[in-house]
Amino acid sequence: MPQSCPDPTLNVTSDEILVTMRGTSYAVTYLKRGGPQGLLARDFRQDDDPCITVTSAEFLELAWKVAIDKARELGWIA
Repeated sequence: MPQSCPDPTLNVTSDEILVTMRGTSYAVTYLKRGGPQGLLARDFRQDDDPCITVTSAEFLELAWKVAIDKARELGWIA
């Protein structure tokens, strides 16, 4: 039976934010870009994880929101 949506986990390095969802195969890395250009997503799964009701697209939407909030908190973007 698929599980409900766990909270995303963030790990920050000097120029990357890794967002994962515990218990799933979902993960995406956001790179800090120079200047006000924001973040660049890389290394993300495009197909759905059958063990959870959250789709890959839904995870990426959630991950983007938490990564942007963290990037603002860190002063990476305005």
